[in-house]
Amino acid sequence: MRIGRMAPLLTAGITATLLPALTPTAQAAPAEPLKRFENQRPAWHRCDASQPAAFQCAAVRVPLDYSRPDAGTIKLAVSRMKTGVPGKRHGAILFNPGGPGDEGLEMPVMMKAALPEKVREQYDLIGFDPRGVGRSTPLTCGLTRTEQNFEHPYKAATFSRDVTWARGVADKCRARNGDGLAHFTTRNTARDMDVIRAVLGERKISYLGYSYGTYLGAVYAQMFPTRTDRFVLDSAVDPARVWRGMIQIWARGTEPAFTRWTKWTARRDRTYRLGNTPAKVRKTFWDLIARADRSPIEQDGAKLTGDDIRSTLRAEFFSPRSAAEAVVDLKKAADRHTDSLAPHQRLEPRFAKAPAAQPPADNGSVAFWAVVCGDTAAWPRDPEQYRRDAIRDKAAYPLYGDFASNITPCAFWSEPAESVTKVDNKVGLLTVQNQWDSQTPLASGLGMHHALKGSRMVYVKGGEGHGVYGTDPNSCSDRTVDAYLSTGRLPARDVTCKPSGRPSPGVLPRIVPAPRHTPQPPRF
Repeated sequence: MRIGRMAPLLTAGITATLLPALTPTAQAAPAEPLKRFENQRPAWHRCDASQPAAFQCAAVRVPLDYSRPDAGTIKLAVSRMKTGVPGKRHGAILFNPGGPGDEGLEMPVMMKAALPEKVREQYDLIGFDPRGVGRSTPLTCGLTRTEQNFEHPYKAATFSRDVTWARGVADKCRARNGDGLAHFTTRNTARDMDVIRAVLGERKISYLGYSYGTYLGAVYAQMFPTRTDRFVLDSAVDPARVWRGMIQIWARGTEPAFTRWTKWTARRDRTYRLGNTPAKVRKTFWDLIARADRSPIEQDGAKLTGDDIRSTLRAEFFSPRSAAEAVVDLKKAADRHTDSLAPHQRLEPRFAKAPAAQPPADNGSVAFWAVVCGDTAAWPRDPEQYRRDAIRDKAAYPLYGDFASNITPCAFWSEPAESVTKVDNKVGLLTVQNQWDSQTPLASGLGMHHALKGSRMVYVKGGEGHGVYGTDPNSCSDRTVDAYLSTGRLPARDVTCKPSGRPSPGVLPRIVPAPRHTPQPPRF
């Protein structure tokens, strides 16, 4: 999600930009090396004239490397809306919209519109751009648009080129950023959250995180269990799958969604004319893929191959109506009846962007790779392992298996500075999950729920889309989350809800991978 920027951003690499010192203070005692960070008094100011006056921003300094807090600092862009009512205020709630690499500074404005009054009046709403992202000291590797294209279908003839791409991205990031790149991780972002908590003067912090934000919240709860208050993790990453496994689960999760789509579409053959049995619908789709591979389909000014269509429609199959309309439109384009993009594919942001300075063009991509490569050493180092896995998974999961298991820059990334976080605790918090979620499929949400042994799950059976809370204030899922945020009491047992019938919330972007001519980083 790209939102308005409010201050000029640094565009040089880490080695040139990440080490501005804090204002000199008294030397902290060795036993309390973070006190000077926790005792900061930010200069809060109105974020932007186009935003509400109550929406305030400030810069907070944090260590680049928490093991050496005096070695250098980076900036965090933090925001707030003080909506807590005296006598009713419970504390502060921090938000994260997902990613890695998505900005969260405007989340208080977004969530103020989404939260019911009984919740708003208990909390000050806090947003921030995670380290390396947006208006926080931003990462860049100087990647071209082509280098940012992460979706590489496996083909024997192009695999060596894919390896060259992956190695090149890793090499450029290492050359541009040096050793500092290793400190842009989920664990350090969780430590940043705890500094924000202390700067706000809160003993504990509450939290609402979507998608990747669920993993960030779970890592915080693992590292700082006594400072974890009311936490809601919506559309959860499985902590046992970070991070290659989370990309691979897109392929595994898409196959049952595709099968469901063929059945749904066959029952509506009079509307879509794609086949009156699931087998015929399936054949129509794969015939379209083969046709596009022979002669790319022109649509919206771009020529789409079968690989482009597979990557673009992967997420659409989790919402059958959307997928059926997309396939019909592509089929018409192939028949030269139209070359326009279908309305359902014009993904418009729900919230307007304020004009302001922009971070480096590759910031989102670099922040993504910094986290997923730097969080864990579990990425294979042998390119041949990726080749074997891509061949295997293309056979097992034809829609996306070769994309998901092909080589990435993580194969050549520097070794992580820390071990991956094992999430395994009894902290009481709430997870929320749609059954048909394309980015964090149900198996992923269940994995998080099981790892957090003190958690309760709100499961929306039949629910579609990525992101649940904020869809419908009268829905079972929203009411359950509201009750927890209002009282701090978890449900006595897991809750199963029916879908609200409304689209997924606009707080998060609709995460649909773009065709390969529009490179974007993957998002959870």
